[in-house]
Amino acid sequence: MSKETSVETGEVGVQVEQIQLGANLAIPEGAAAIVVFAHGSGSSRFSPRNRAVAHTLNEGALATLLLDLLSMDEQKIDEQTRHLRFDIPLLAERLVGAIDWVREQPETRDLKIGLFGASTGAAAALVAATHRPEAVGAVVSRGGRPDLAGACLPDVRAPVLLIVGGNDAPVIEMNQQAARQLKAENRLTIVPGATHLFEEPGKLEEVAALAREWFEEHIGAAG
Repeated sequence: MSKETSVETGEVGVQVEQIQLGANLAIPEGAAAIVVFAHGSGSSRFSPRNRAVAHTLNEGALATLLLDLLSMDEQKIDEQTRHLRFDIPLLAERLVGAIDWVREQPETRDLKIGLFGASTGAAAALVAATHRPEAVGAVVSRGGRPDLAGACLPDVRAPVLLIVGGNDAPVIEMNQQAARQLKAENRLTIVPGATHLFEEPGKLEEVAALAREWFEEHIGAAG
């Protein structure tokens, strides 16, 4: 992402009720939409994988908000207990708060909104989409656990892209089960030769390109 084509506002604090969440906001010139990232399973806004995806989205004139769904104190607790990362209602509540925050800020309030969820963050994104159906225009899941969204799946209105590695057999089945419950437009894309984290050469780039195409199709246009 070059300075000539984008505005990087850096770190911001996203206030959700009594909790302030750390985030990184990037708004390219001419952006018509913003993608809010929901990390999961012990990850954070510093995830190199999601930052790489965000970079590709920024190059497509999509703004991004890389967001921690847990406070620093909560992250420390979760490192020991590993339970907050699976608290989908809590994560979804934080994400809804972030969506509301985006809609209130002068620099982002006119942007269409998409959600990008990884691992358990994908379930949080889908649940949040049902709480703000008028705001969320598209959802992408990378190696996600959409099945954990449970009874909310049939209520999702936004188009959903599920991306899974071809060598991630258990997660493929979970995504297939979730896709069958979705009533909204959806697509399950399996990336051949990729494992859960898409660490193989070129595989993460493929994920980023798929996500960018989905968001450009559904929320990328102005107006």
